[in-house]
Amino acid sequence: MRPVFKEYLQGQGTLFPERLDDYIPKDHPVRLVSAIVDRLDITPILKTYKGGGTSSYHPRMLLKVLFYAYLTNIFSSRKIEKALRENIYFMWLSGKQFPDFRTINNFRSKRLKGHIQKLFSSIVLMMAEAGAVDIKKEIYTDGTKIEANANRYSFVWRKRVEKSKDKLERQLKEILKEIESEIKRDNAYENKDKVEDDKIDRDSLLKKVEALNKELRKSENLSKKSKQKIENKLKKIKTESLPRLSRYEQQLEVMGSDRNSYSKTDTDATFMRMKEDHMKNGQLKPAYNIQISTQQQFLLHYSIHQNRTDTNTYKKHLKGYKSSYNTYPGTAVADASYGSEENYAFLESNSIESYVKYNWFDKEQKSKFKKDLSRVENLYYNEEEDYFVCPMGQKMYRKRTYIEKTPSGYRQEKRVYAAQNCKGCPVRGLCHKSIRNREIQVSIKLRKYKEKVKAYLLSESGIKYRKQRSVDVETVFGQIKQNKGFRRFLLRGLEKVNIEFGLVAIAHNLQKFWLWLLKMGYKIDKIALLSVKFLFFAIFTTKFCKKLKESLIQNFFFFKTRIAANY
Repeated sequence: MRPVFKEYLQGQGTLFPERLDDYIPKDHPVRLVSAIVDRLDITPILKTYKGGGTSSYHPRMLLKVLFYAYLTNIFSSRKIEKALRENIYFMWLSGKQFPDFRTINNFRSKRLKGHIQKLFSSIVLMMAEAGAVDIKKEIYTDGTKIEANANRYSFVWRKRVEKSKDKLERQLKEILKEIESEIKRDNAYENKDKVEDDKIDRDSLLKKVEALNKELRKSENLSKKSKQKIENKLKKIKTESLPRLSRYEQQLEVMGSDRNSYSKTDTDATFMRMKEDHMKNGQLKPAYNIQISTQQQFLLHYSIHQNRTDTNTYKKHLKGYKSSYNTYPGTAVADASYGSEENYAFLESNSIESYVKYNWFDKEQKSKFKKDLSRVENLYYNEEEDYFVCPMGQKMYRKRTYIEKTPSGYRQEKRVYAAQNCKGCPVRGLCHKSIRNREIQVSIKLRKYKEKVKAYLLSESGIKYRKQRSVDVETVFGQIKQNKGFRRFLLRGLEKVNIEFGLVAIAHNLQKFWLWLLKMGYKIDKIALLSVKFLFFAIFTTKFCKKLKESLIQNFFFFKTRIAANY
């Protein structure tokens, strides 16, 4: 038998104009994107537009396009421009408008600056209102490093800059000292600025060179050759040494007090040890430290940091959470990289229940650790009389106390305890390696925090949270880095990077929210629990029985009026 094919005609006309809406499935995530953006308050973004001139593309339309682009793993502005002309879902969102890649990129990098965090938190609040998340309950926090859009080999290191700057300062002091001694022989020149005692900076060096030039012009007995020699030295200082010193000072200023490196092509990026490369080895690359907090694999909060260590970012991250939602979470769950006295004190002062592991928690559960005589954690401590007991029963009294400051300025009290006599002790080799009596450095406050946290972590709820943490937050990183393929930023600078990751976070939440609504749609009895505000979204994003769906669509304008009344 001959095969039969359906007839098709390219370029065929239609009697009536067609609507793109007819080709968009009712349960497609693009409808959720459109509905969510329609509810967002974009007044601050609208204020960035000036009146006059030609008309602009509406920011609400551009937001819809960007959100859906990141949801479908399209991050390049040129690819978004292409999708607007080829993809029916993008055409529907934009209303068949075709902004070019420059317009899209300018809106993303300039118009959204300072507003993306507010848009993100507004969407999270919508999800909380629907019942998908609860911002006052537990959050799971972890960090990852994402490579910056910067040259991997254009690095500036603090140690090298400081070393070069110190060497240059020593050379300048010697040269200035020689020049001063030569001028002194001719006239009564007095050195008011003691260069050899003070540190040299750009302003003081420039002032010193000008003063020496002035004194040199007053000199009458110096030979022409000597004068020329001194003038050449001063000129060399001004044309060569001064710009070098200025460059070193500028580089240290860019790094600030808490960074040890940066990239010349993106000065906000810090060189960090990345876990992945083509050889499966660690590698130093310019990157940003991304901190996220999740719940049920929804991303509740994110923050971008230039600091490499998670310990020093936790407080700032939680303060950002409070700023976004005007409340702290009820419970904080994190791994051992966040366990520090400063972080425990912060959690306690803000009444946050802590399930944050400390560095030795996992090893403490093993018998080998418990039998280790050298571990301070295994020594008995008498709190009333303030002494430790060594493995042989000798009391170790406090010898001295000192204060240690963290990079953020937190003052941690450390106590030093010493044994009275370790000579001839049978377990000395197992207890410590020092040739003197054993000394230990302990933070009593941190020790108490660890005991409290340990009780939480070993409880039934602690075991549940520890199991859930690895599943909850690590899955989100897997979705973003593996499934979305977002492993490197396209934009440069901390503010633009914040915008870019904010769009990724919003896209992740919209995807999860769409799936959650679909899941809720299968359970008709639970749909009634959604508020009137979210019933509009449920019409387009959930699967109802046919009669209920038709009824809701017929009453669409009634629900829309109710939604407008609530806002």
